[in-house]
Amino acid sequence: MSLRKRFRELLAAPGMVLAPGAYDALSARIIEAQGFDVVVAGGYAAVGVLLGQPDTGQSNMRDYADHYGRICAAVNVPVYVDGDTGFGGVNNVRQMVRAFENAGVAGLFIGDQVFPNRCGYMEGKQLVPAQEMLSKLKAALDARRDPDLYIVARTDALSVEGVDGAIERAQLYKDIGVDMAKVIGADDLDIFKRILREVPGPQMANQSNANPKGMSSPSEFEAAGAAMMTFPSAALFAAVGGVTRAMGALRRDHSLDNARPGFCTLDDYYELVGLKRQNQSEQDYLAAAKAVIEKHKQGR
Repeated sequence: MSLRKRFRELLAAPGMVLAPGAYDALSARIIEAQGFDVVVAGGYAAVGVLLGQPDTGQSNMRDYADHYGRICAAVNVPVYVDGDTGFGGVNNVRQMVRAFENAGVAGLFIGDQVFPNRCGYMEGKQLVPAQEMLSKLKAALDARRDPDLYIVARTDALSVEGVDGAIERAQLYKDIGVDMAKVIGADDLDIFKRILREVPGPQMANQSNANPKGMSSPSEFEAAGAAMMTFPSAALFAAVGGVTRAMGALRRDHSLDNARPGFCTLDDYYELVGLKRQNQSEQDYLAAAKAVIEKHKQGR
């Protein structure tokens, strides 16, 4: 089964899938190693790790495609990614879908903010007209070569136009044929339940560290019927906290002794990055080459 088919299967299955966010290939491997079935890769974490800046739309499509490609290549689980606004008009959206599909993503979402977009939990967001967004979504659907590529329309209308406006946009986006129409910021359980009732198809809940109002309860959203809950920035914030503590200890103590209990072991690190498997692969290829040489000598 392809990873895209697997992603669709997970969303259709009973219960709620927990989908942590990776900020790079190594964090994606950690997520997979901990037994999660899906990896999320978002723009908030990508801009943070690639540029050391806040997510206010300053990256570009090719940067994202390369970044997502490295993450997809590192794991054997579906990767669901952030397509921002599609990086321009319908022709840009077409290029983005093809590039992300080639990178190996299982699914992507496109938002309805103006460019440059902002993280959905930041202030100052503006929306494109619904007609413009619909044209982008139709271009995205037409551009995908693999029909199993999961395309999600995301609306930021909840914080701009209110609940009614957000639901109306989500309904329109679903009508164009996307696999899911998601309302970002629907972290209130009652609002989420209303969206489940009024917007056809499955829904994802979200638990972002960028949410200034705090975290939602995964168990309550699972009981309400969420198909998936994403944790797009959890690994990023954990990494920033861990590195900050370690470097603070080194600066303060001129030693890492007090920080080492929080480190992974050397053996665990090599297991994570696959050193033993890589070394064995090298030996296997050398052995195969040697066998060819020996066979050639015997045939003279």
